Amino acid sequence: MEIAPDLVRRLKRLRLGGLVPTLPDRATHARQAKLSPVEFLELLLQDEIDRRDSQGLARRVEAASFDEVVTYEQLVWDTPVSYDRARVRELFALHWLAAKENVIFCGPVGVGKSWFAQALGHSACRAGHRVRYTKVAKLLQALHASRADNSFERELRGWLAWDLLLLDDFGLRQLTAQQSSDLYDVLVERDRRSATVITSNRAVEEWVALFDDPILANSALDRFAHRAHQIVMEGPSLRAARAPSPAKSRRPSNSAPEGG
Repeated sequence: MEIAPDLVRRLKRLRLGGLVPTLPDRATHARQAKLSPVEFLELLLQDEIDRRDSQGLARRVEAASFDEVVTYEQLVWDTPVSYDRARVRELFALHWLAAKENVIFCGPVGVGKSWFAQALGHSACRAGHRVRYTKVAKLLQALHASRADNSFERELRGWLAWDLLLLDDFGLRQLTAQQSSDLYDVLVERDRRSATVITSNRAVEEWVALFDDPILANSALDRFAHRAHQIVMEGPSLRAARAPSPAKSRRPSNSAPEGG
C-alpha cells in the first residue's frame, strides 16, 4: 500500500507522523482481519499512544542520568545478602513516592544499594515521574560551583524540581560547613514536597557526626529519616560475581526536569 502525499501531510500536521512508517502494514492487517473502520482507527491510535509512551520513557531515563540503567526485571533476589526482601518488593509499588516519602539503603560496599535505588528510579520513570540520580559528591560540587557565578538559587531549584532524587554514596567523607549547609537546604526544601532516596555505607545513626554542625544535622536528618523507609543490607560484596551491567545512560547536565 502506498500512502498518498496528502495523507502524509495531514498526519504530520496533526503531529501523527509517527504512524506513517507502520501504516501500510496496519492497513494490510486491517483488511485481512476484516476490522471495521472504528476498530482500525483504534488500532492506529493505540500504536501512537504506545510510541509516545516509549519515547517519553526514553526521555525520562536519559534525563535521570543513571549510572546504570537497571530495571525491576533485571534484579536478582536470590543472593547471600541479607535484607527485608518483602519490604523492598513492596517499594516497587511506589506508594511511598506518591506520599512524598523517602527511602534509605544502608550497608557495606557491593551489596546492591545503588542497584536497587536505580531500579526504583527506573520504575518511577516508567510511572511517568521525573527522576534524577547523582552521587552526593557531585551534587555538592555542583552547588559549590554555582556560588562562583551567583547561580546558587537557580542550581538549588533545579535539584528541588525532580519528583524523585536519588542521592548515592552519602557518608564517604566528612562534610565541610558549606557542604553541610547545602545538603541541609536540599533535604529540608524537598521534605514533604517530593521523594528522595539515599544510599550509604554508614548506618543512619552515624550520619549526624558527618555534618559540621550537629544542630543542622539533627534538624535535616530528623525530618528526612522520620518519613523514610529504611532498608539495611548486610553480606558479602556481589560486584565480582554479578553479571555484566546493563548499558549505561549518562547526562552531564544538572538542569531541572521538563514535563513529560
